[in-house]
Amino acid sequence: MSVRIAVSLLLLLALTGCADDRREERLRAAGPRPTLQALLKVADASVGARKFRQCAGCHTISKGAPDTGGPNLHGIFGQEFGRNSARFGYTAALRDTGRRWDAQTLDAWMENPQKVVPGTTMQFGGMADPLDRADLIAYLRSRSD
Repeated sequence: MSVRIAVSLLLLLALTGCADDRREERLRAAGPRPTLQALLKVADASVGARKFRQCAGCHTISKGAPDTGGPNLHGIFGQEFGRNSARFGYTAALRDTGRRWDAQTLDAWMENPQKVVPGTTMQFGGMADPLDRADLIAYLRSRSD
């Protein structure tokens, strides 16, 4: 194993150990086979803020921040698809849906953007874990005025 890989693994383990997100406790509270609504009741926006780091490679979240590889996501809740940022070049497929961002659409989008809007150019393979998605939705909601 190379030194770079070993250091990366140690850093990942250290960061994981520092993050006490009460995951198992929250999952128990959500009940067996929890719905999105049950997961949102136990979602933690601060955990979602950490999860947003993987989005931050393409998206900003601060009010007034510029678009980068993707649009700024500040205030996304309630906005029409493809209309949150006047500066970003959304695909016609996204602009023409007529849908609005809410918890259900964000959950489906985070799981598989291509399934929600075939033809979107967002390069994201999806987030499989429903609690991770709920935490991220809670964070996005907290960043909407």
